[in-house]
Amino acid sequence: MFDKKPIEKKEYSFQLKLAIDHGLSTMDYRLFFLLLPHMEIVNGKYTVAGVNLEEIAAQFGAPVYVYNGEKIVSQYERLINAFKPLNIKVKYACKALNNSSILKLLQKHGCGLDTVSINEVLLGLRAGFTANDIIFTPNCVSIEEIQEAVKLGVHINIDNISILEQFGSIYGNTVPCCIRVNPHILAGGNAKISTGHIDSKFGISVHQMRHVARVVKSSNIHVNGLHMHTGSDILDAGVFLQGAEILFEIAKEFPDLSFVDFGSGFKVAYKEGDITTDIEELGSAISQRFQEFCKEYGRELELWFEPGKFLVSESGYFLAKVNVLKQTTATVFVGVDSGLNHLIRPMLYDSYHHIVNLSNPEGKQRIYTVVGYICETDTFGWDRKINEVHEGDILCFKNAGAYGITMSSNYNARFRPAEVLIWKGKAQLIRSRETFEDLIKNEIDADIQ
Repeated sequence: MFDKKPIEKKEYSFQLKLAIDHGLSTMDYRLFFLLLPHMEIVNGKYTVAGVNLEEIAAQFGAPVYVYNGEKIVSQYERLINAFKPLNIKVKYACKALNNSSILKLLQKHGCGLDTVSINEVLLGLRAGFTANDIIFTPNCVSIEEIQEAVKLGVHINIDNISILEQFGSIYGNTVPCCIRVNPHILAGGNAKISTGHIDSKFGISVHQMRHVARVVKSSNIHVNGLHMHTGSDILDAGVFLQGAEILFEIAKEFPDLSFVDFGSGFKVAYKEGDITTDIEELGSAISQRFQEFCKEYGRELELWFEPGKFLVSESGYFLAKVNVLKQTTATVFVGVDSGLNHLIRPMLYDSYHHIVNLSNPEGKQRIYTVVGYICETDTFGWDRKINEVHEGDILCFKNAGAYGITMSSNYNARFRPAEVLIWKGKAQLIRSRETFEDLIKNEIDADIQ
């Protein structure tokens, strides 16, 4: 289980220190990190992968996003292992977190990429992914953007009949494409992130497959894949199996498939006791049924998934400084130097992010409502139990790796925060905090004389 080679102090000093703290002396460092909690108190300070979070805030300033690279890699490897009997390809949904350093980290470990805009495709190619590693799954884009992606050589996923007809007219059978199917399955933890139901804009309705078949036949389109994505925060393996059966039935009409793509939607834990998607149980159930399907189909196909949140959410920590404590007749507000311009998920999706006071690990818990500095109702969490807070303290918002920085903005003319990656015990700046020059660099002064 453990690497027999002793850890060399010079190369692995941070692993050695943590190993001693945990009574271990020899192990593979990645496996050791799998055994560690996401965040823990060491010598009275909150740390992640051996790095003091408060020191990161002091060094790089707050607010700041922090990502644990080891957690990202371990989530990727866990997913691969859960479906090990199959020819599985993981395409990371980079809309969740698209910093080039994160993309390079995943590419280095064998992951592919799911993109939804031509600029995400360009980011992926810049980060070292080959065109064959990338699938382009846009919705409501122009045929011109599709053509740009074709020129770059990536896999094309088409989610409406109008574009399919135009695609067939232009390319015939010279460029293969995947068909995104809307299975009409209502799934997901929030209506705003459910994408497979009948009223969703995503995909081509399962009831329109005869129309799709006519378009494919008339233009001699080479369909090499089928795709579905029902939503986010899906708990039940039965939802994936229900969708799988729909795709397997449709697959009978397309004899030249090379892959089937089940999208993603795996739920991660946002608070203690949260029920999450059992990836191992799902892997076992899907693997058995997919192997049966491949025998029915007549050859082995690749099985693709497109996780975003599952790979990066739990790796992320958002750190913000307490500006002010404000007591009203009913509430004690903690006002921080951030807001919905940096982390919009609580206001947009009613998402829960556990909040920890890094500056007072042993303090008594009190009830606070944590708010931002934006001129809107701007609440991170109501009536939260947090260790006693003082002005100047550093608060940590957990599970901030997905849809944090990528959904941030310059609202109220505020700067986007810095990003830091923890990798092998070292905190590295991977995006600088914006400056005033960044706010105005694309402006052109009008002649208003």
